[in-house]
Amino acid sequence: MVEFGKKLKERQIQEWQRYYINYKLMKKKVKQYAQQIEVGAQDRRHVLMEFSRMLDNQIEKIVLFLLEQQGKLASRIAKLNEQHEALLQQPEISQIAQLREAFRAVGQDLLRLLFFVEMNAIGLRKILKKFDKRFGYRFTDYYVTTRANHPYSQLQQVFKQVGIGAVVGALSRNLAEFQDRHGSYLSIYDQPALPPQDPVIESIKAAVDRLTHSTSFLRFLGQHALIMQDELSTPVEDHVDDERYHFMSLLLNLANTFLYMVNTYIVVPTADNYSLSLGAAATVCGVVIGSMAVAQVVSSLYFSAWSNKSYFRPLIFSSIVLLLGNLLYALAYDLDSIAVLIIGRLFCGLGSARAVNRRYISDCVPLKIRMQASAAFVSASALGIACGPALAGLLQTNFKIYKLTFNEDTLPGWVMALAWFIYLVWVWISFKEPAHKTEVNNVQPEASTENDALEKGLAQPLLLSSEEKQEDEDNDGDQECDGSEEASEESHRPAASIASAYRLLTPSVKVQLLIYFMLKYAMEIVLAESSVITTYYFSWSTSTVAIFLACLGLTVLPVNIVVGSYITNMFEDRQLLLATEIMVGIGILLSFHLIGTYTAPQYVCSALITFVSAEVLEGVNLSLLSRVMSSRLACGTYNGGLLSTEAGTLARVVADSTITLAGYLGTNRLLNITLLPSLFIWISSIVATCYTYNSLF
Repeated sequence: MVEFGKKLKERQIQEWQRYYINYKLMKKKVKQYAQQIEVGAQDRRHVLMEFSRMLDNQIEKIVLFLLEQQGKLASRIAKLNEQHEALLQQPEISQIAQLREAFRAVGQDLLRLLFFVEMNAIGLRKILKKFDKRFGYRFTDYYVTTRANHPYSQLQQVFKQVGIGAVVGALSRNLAEFQDRHGSYLSIYDQPALPPQDPVIESIKAAVDRLTHSTSFLRFLGQHALIMQDELSTPVEDHVDDERYHFMSLLLNLANTFLYMVNTYIVVPTADNYSLSLGAAATVCGVVIGSMAVAQVVSSLYFSAWSNKSYFRPLIFSSIVLLLGNLLYALAYDLDSIAVLIIGRLFCGLGSARAVNRRYISDCVPLKIRMQASAAFVSASALGIACGPALAGLLQTNFKIYKLTFNEDTLPGWVMALAWFIYLVWVWISFKEPAHKTEVNNVQPEASTENDALEKGLAQPLLLSSEEKQEDEDNDGDQECDGSEEASEESHRPAASIASAYRLLTPSVKVQLLIYFMLKYAMEIVLAESSVITTYYFSWSTSTVAIFLACLGLTVLPVNIVVGSYITNMFEDRQLLLATEIMVGIGILLSFHLIGTYTAPQYVCSALITFVSAEVLEGVNLSLLSRVMSSRLACGTYNGGLLSTEAGTLARVVADSTITLAGYLGTNRLLNITLLPSLFIWISSIVATCYTYNSLF
């Protein structure tokens, strides 16, 4: 396994080598600073000033070379434009073909320049965070704050490229002239629905998007899955994935995701009535709904570990357990047992194979379609959230076959049992087990542009203690070995346990997980207690509750289209993070019943604001989490996806338990009591976000 310094050297464009960030030199300087401070040869202020000046010089070197190359490209395009104008007067097919290839050659050179900037941007982020990690000092916070918006700083030039945008525009316009509509009186500005489709332009656009973190709906939605990948992978590196990919197996994993989410939320509209029919309080619905999440905390661990060896067997086991769990849920009515009802839901939680579904996409889907597969994973989950309550609303009937009762309470169990039986047969017949990787071979060199972010983030003494430094070097993977850039293999292995995974969590990552916990808690409170609250305050029927919950679920994709296609391209992720957190808080505050009559419009508006804001926050949160998380958490059993799943599942468990416990104080107090923890967790997340805001870089 090679670390970033060696990878940077291998991928440098040789004739531009002296213009790249000198990552190796700067890494050595960090090591020298540590040694000098230990013996008292340097003081803190001098180290910070010298390292800042060195970074400024490195950035200026990169930017000046970038401007020089942009000028050369612009000059070439200007000369080609003159030739193009001459050809318009006397068209010659052979010369037109040559000119088109000349424009494409400019595009290829522009791609090289974009890759040059991208490699330097990665190196800059990594060296900033390496300084923080080695010294336990929030240098990134200081450097970004002082340079980001300063009129003389060139830091933003590395990430936002206005000049490159102009070159891309000129290339696009000219290549558009060589398409099938060549010779038409209409230009690309007259036909916005027909943008140029030249592969060079599409490649350039993708490179610019990566560099500027510009997002599309597909990319934004895919980030919800937290399936991290190496943005610098080559087609050769992705060859194994092509061999392991099987479309029907991917479809079966997505179907599993959809059915599981339907199974989770199909009981929400009727769980309170089911509990009452078995002699329990209506608020016991919190335990009924939440018991599935309790079991999922455990199942996520063993399914994640199981997926190291197989994908087929976990899916078979999941289907069988979910089939049995739904049968128990349906039979609880005739057995008149609340215990059987809860055990049935526990079985359903033990069958949660979402860790396998996510892992299959990460390991077996080629890079070129992995983002689409990730977006499909999230879409399947969102569709399941909407379809579950909607299906419950349709199951409004009552009849018996022999001694088995089929009514609105039991039919969700019977229907899902049938669905899982059909799915089980489908998996058995159609799933293809891929050739499995071992965990060691599955380690990715660099999981994302910022995945090596292990900054300590707290204002501590400039040097760590010897014990902390040793642990830091063990986790770093960037230390030098006998003067080479070869990092130890051990330092790049995935986390071997929950404890080792926790030690890799920096303050920035912990804050992101806290935010994830908060938003999942708020969403679960809205969904799980909706039936009890609306029955008590508004006397809504089961069908009305089902329609309301289905409408909430259906907002997910439209809202993400707007946010992913437009809003994320107008603001930084950390700005959106803070803004959507505030919106979640507004939704929570509007939900309280303080004075007067509690009205349906107030409830619906507050629930909509909370749910939609939390959904948007989830995408932004996981996008930032993938950038600040260690590369060692990008793969293996105890990966970033598992940690986020566990945080979200624990939030659901706590929320559902809160509903049941609050029910003992009376339904009239249920709403306000369950909202108080939401408010407290929200305030904590806002404070934590502000504290680490400049580390989210």
